[in-house]
This record gives sequence, C-alpha cells and structure tokens, in this order.
Amino acid sequence: MGRVSDSPVTSAPSAPALVTIRPPRGLAIFWIVAGVIGGIVSFLLYLEYVGQLAGTEPLVSCTFGVVVTCGPNLLSPGGNLLGFTNSILGIVLFGGPVYAGVSALAAPAGLRTWYWRIYTLFVLGGFLLVHFFAWRSVFEYGSLCPWCMIVWLVTIPLFWFTLGWSLRDGVWGSAPHRVGGWILAWAPLLTILDYAIIAIAAQVRLDVLGTLF
Repeated sequence: MGRVSDSPVTSAPSAPALVTIRPPRGLAIFWIVAGVIGGIVSFLLYLEYVGQLAGTEPLVSCTFGVVVTCGPNLLSPGGNLLGFTNSILGIVLFGGPVYAGVSALAAPAGLRTWYWRIYTLFVLGGFLLVHFFAWRSVFEYGSLCPWCMIVWLVTIPLFWFTLGWSLRDGVWGSAPHRVGGWILAWAPLLTILDYAIIAIAAQVRLDVLGTLF
C-alpha cells in the first residue's frame, strides 16, 4: 500500500482582492449637480458665442456693464483655445463629473483606484484651466464673463472636495490620508479663499464694483 503523507495539505494561493473605493453619497451627488450646472452654463455661453458671430440677441444676455460682459472673452484667442469656442469643451467635459457621480451611486462595491485617479487628474486639469482663464480675463482682456465666472464657481469647489476625498480615502495610497482629511475638512474655506483671491485681483485691476454701481 502507498504511504499516506503526514504533511498538511495547502491550497493554491488565492488571487489578491481587488481594491475598490466608493466616495460618500453626498459627494457623488455634488459631482452630478456641479456637472449639470457647468454643462448648462457652458451651453448658454455657446449660445452667446453664436449670437456674437451672427449679430443676434442671445437667449439670456450676459452683458451687465463695460467690464462684466462676455464679448471680449468669447472672441479672444483664449476663448477659442483649440480653435473653437471653449464653451464646447465645457459642454463635453462637464459630463465627466456627472458620469463619475452616477458611477459611484450605481456601484455599491466601489470602483478601482485607477478610475478615481484619472478622474481626480481630470478635475485638476479643469481647476488649472479655470485659473488660467481667470488670469487672462483680469490681466489681459480686462473683462469678466458672467457665464465663465459661474463655471469657475462650480469648478473650484469641485476640485478641493475631490482632492480632499481622494487623498483621505486612499485613492493615492495610505500615506496622504491625514493631509486629505485636513483638505476635505477645510474645503469650504479653501474654496472661499480661492474665490476671494480672484475677486480681489479683479477689483484691484478692473474696479468691477465701480463699473456696476
């Protein structure tokens, strides 16, 4: 008879578990709302652009004074960064937060970290573009586009809250956990400070309030 081995039977090593992360429901809903607002305003900006070219009245005018107006920005090189109006970029790209929010709500187990890393970088790109456009509006074109400013108002908190969450919940590993928690806790204040920097620069440079009242 064959000899029975006394050594323990070991099973084959199992595959490592997939790491998935799901953002809080409130944050996902905020992404959807921000994306919808940004997309609608981008569409209004597109209608304003078409009106400027055709010489027709827009659906909703965004001209409130000499400084607070869309015209100079829309027809400037910076307003047509890729050779066509930036409003088309807004209409398309604001679908990103909507898609991310819906994906988060539809996946109870969460999504892979690579997905959230790409999304965070995507939001970072929008954040940098917003500040680039704000700089050019204030210091080069000498005007503030109201619809553009609403896009700025939406994109800035979108970035700070997304960055804080992604660092806190391990999208970039466990090391920045505490930094992410701090950013997320102070995201409202960081957003207000960001707004204030742009507003103060615009007031000092363009005397916005003086042109409106």
